[in-house]
Amino acid sequence: MTEEMLKEMEKEVRKKKRISQEWASQLHDLVEDRLPAGYEEIPTIAQSTYDACKEWEDANAAYEKAAAEMASS
Repeated sequence: MTEEMLKEMEKEVRKKKRISQEWASQLHDLVEDRLPAGYEEIPTIAQSTYDACKEWEDANAAYEKAAAEMASS
């Protein structure tokens, strides 16, 4: 693993975090502005938010593992 590869992983983690925050914002807007009339949107937005957060978690874990391995070598 090179320093450049690690920086790319970190960039990807930041991107996935931003995407998860955007989905969380949509979920928040649904709750604050469109319920109860928009209740049918809950499953789709909730699943998309969950998926985006899971993708961030997986990318972050891989990044942290790679960073730790690089630091110890």
